[in-house]
Amino acid sequence: MSTSKFDPKEVLANLPNLPGVYRMLDADSKVLYVGKAVDLKRRVSSYFQKSDHSPRIRLMVRQVAAIETTVTRSEAEALILENNLIKALSPKYNILFRDDKSYPYLMLSGHAFPQMAYFRGTPDRQDQLFGPFPNSYAVRESIQILQKVFRLRTCEDSVFANRSRPCLLYQIKRCTGPCVGLISQEDYRRDVQSAAAFLQGKQSELIGELTERMEAASMALEFEQAAELRDQIQALSKVQEKQFVSSNASQLDCDVVAAVVQDGLACVNLVMIRGGRHLGDKSFFPSNAEDSDASANLEAFLAQHYLGAQLPPVILHNVEVSETLRDYLTEQAERRVAFVGNPIGERRVWLEMAEKNATLAISQRLASAATQEMRLAALAEVLELEGVERLECFDISHTMGEATVASCVVYDRGGMQPSEYRRYNIETAAAGDDYGAMREVLTRRYSKIAAGEGKRPDVVLIDGGKGQVGIALEVLTEVGLDLPVVGVAKGEERKPGLETLILPYLEKTLQLRHDHPGLHLIQTVRDEAHRFAITGHRARRGKARTASTLEEIPGIGAKRRQRLLTRFGGLRGVVAASVDDLTQVEGISRMLAEKIYNALH
Repeated sequence: MSTSKFDPKEVLANLPNLPGVYRMLDADSKVLYVGKAVDLKRRVSSYFQKSDHSPRIRLMVRQVAAIETTVTRSEAEALILENNLIKALSPKYNILFRDDKSYPYLMLSGHAFPQMAYFRGTPDRQDQLFGPFPNSYAVRESIQILQKVFRLRTCEDSVFANRSRPCLLYQIKRCTGPCVGLISQEDYRRDVQSAAAFLQGKQSELIGELTERMEAASMALEFEQAAELRDQIQALSKVQEKQFVSSNASQLDCDVVAAVVQDGLACVNLVMIRGGRHLGDKSFFPSNAEDSDASANLEAFLAQHYLGAQLPPVILHNVEVSETLRDYLTEQAERRVAFVGNPIGERRVWLEMAEKNATLAISQRLASAATQEMRLAALAEVLELEGVERLECFDISHTMGEATVASCVVYDRGGMQPSEYRRYNIETAAAGDDYGAMREVLTRRYSKIAAGEGKRPDVVLIDGGKGQVGIALEVLTEVGLDLPVVGVAKGEERKPGLETLILPYLEKTLQLRHDHPGLHLIQTVRDEAHRFAITGHRARRGKARTASTLEEIPGIGAKRRQRLLTRFGGLRGVVAASVDDLTQVEGISRMLAEKIYNALH
């Protein structure tokens, strides 16, 4: 809605000169933007009184139909409310970072013989957690290092409790065999303490301690133990050499956050240092960040990433952070958090590395975007269409007519858009009627679009031949839409690269060379539609079959049912049983066992 229909004067006149949060709403009462202010009256008025706004903000202001405000006691309180509202509402014009608080940890469990494991979630109080790590690869790499050096167990408790002889990991010197008593609890506990010291950044102290133990073992003529300790020291030394952080940074926990804006793209790179060890990094690309600078992106990231989360004692950053945000995060941590914007020495090296990571991530994304643009342009050329940006592709999946599911996947803005995917459980078409299923899904999809709900695609892709394409044309005519339809018919033996494109609007078919970039794009979208349909079908089929009970299976009376439930300990056990297992029950023939198995799976 334009500002000519919305007069802000009355709203602005009644705004107080107090801190708070404001929400810009459109004509449908959807929140366009959430912002905080030290002075609500002055901040909100600036949107309608200044003329030097960015194109993005000017576009937003033209759509404003209402303004809501909430007064808070302080700017810090406004910051918290703003962040909560942004996460809850995902406004169209706010910079948004994907909320990913569930970072992985490395766990040493609280057992008598602790297990070393990858961990996410809420830990037991007895467990020791180390991290967080930026990604699962970093955790698994640390587990591999610790297995080589300290040979701690990684097996599940159920496996550990039921072994009668050591497993392969013991044979290849990746475990000391505590499951079968090949190491004492005291010696194993010492190895656990050494692993914890390593994870806390005490590598130098640890190497010194191991060296003393090696020399003592050698003096006592325990050469085998001395050799094992020597191997541990060598392995630890190699790990230490790989770490670029020096001994001066030992035991430091620190996050390095660098925001970079380049060629119209914004990226924030997060590097995690724990116990002086560089655990890896992760690049974040925000949504709705057009026309925003590095400072705005960094502030948005820090607020959305750290509010309500655990903070390290030191955060290095490459652009200025507001005093309000720094003070609140420090208050939240209940201890001093050092925000360092101009580090020296090796910390500057870390920050420069994070900036380079962000720049590289942008370059990679731009290269990927250029590839997508090239593919899209090549496809538009062969389809003889202009302005092709949005593709919608449909596929049908079922097993002999059972639990039919149709999928619709969307390619737009240079990539697949999973948030816009839709699945449709087919209800009206007869079992196995693919044409009827395609008619139902297209009618349901495009009736809404014809009524103004949703975005029109530039091309409709149908995973099928001329029959399916014919159904699509009939449905679009019935709902009153004129959209180009392209059929993707599978090639000989369904081999990729041999697909035939059916173009009814040009009254011809087309077979592109196997390396044509336009064909690659179609294959990507078609394969995604197929995958999305298959997973939906399997979930629906599994749910339907799980709902089946023994009472519904012909040939299973009360006595046989009782025998089955008694033998396998309930319906869940019957479901888990194989055909051979079922035939062991009195009165269950091979044919009946297969019938039971098929009914329950």
